[in-house]
Amino acid sequence: MQNLIAKRAAQELKSGSVVNLGIGIPTLVANHIADGDIFFHTENGLLGVTDVNEADIDPNIVNAGKLPVGEAIGASYFNSAESFAMIRGQHVDVAILGVLQVDAKGLIANWAVPGKNIMGVGGAMDLLTGAKKIIVTMSHTSKDGTSKILKECTYPITSTRSVNLIITELAVFEVRNGELYCIEIMPNSTIEEIREKTEAPFNEDCHNNGGQTR
Repeated sequence: MQNLIAKRAAQELKSGSVVNLGIGIPTLVANHIADGDIFFHTENGLLGVTDVNEADIDPNIVNAGKLPVGEAIGASYFNSAESFAMIRGQHVDVAILGVLQVDAKGLIANWAVPGKNIMGVGGAMDLLTGAKKIIVTMSHTSKDGTSKILKECTYPITSTRSVNLIITELAVFEVRNGELYCIEIMPNSTIEEIREKTEAPFNEDCHNNGGQTR
């Protein structure tokens, strides 16, 4: 399921783009890039991150999620302040984020769960401010089967900026003028299943990517 989502997200990346990958499913996106002309950025100070396959990683180099990664030929290093200046200065073309929840307007919650001690907001707030395009990759429902695409987030939101695209194992949603549009039915999914498992209202403008429209 996670690789299905990551592979679909990789299709959104254009040649020459600078792309920041968040924690979780986003880290898998690099494994689905055929060409070597996507430049992966991590906010702890590396432009030129390679995929997370064991054969290619350097145990002495980690990404923002503290996972070992590799470095591409021609990669560059910089300090954290310079990295965040790149983000805030809109030099990152695409940020791909993992989230806990997303609401009907495309606002996300990805940094805090009330009552639990987790890492905190990290670079997500800055990426939502500075990256030119925001893609969310997430499972459609939580472990208990409840929708993670909600009318309104119940966890603290990360930013007042809406994301551009939401990719789950069931569907692809585009955010247009503060509304969700289902633009793609993922393989082995149906529009009925998407309706059933999505709390937030959405418009249907779907094409079929291996799923069923009826």
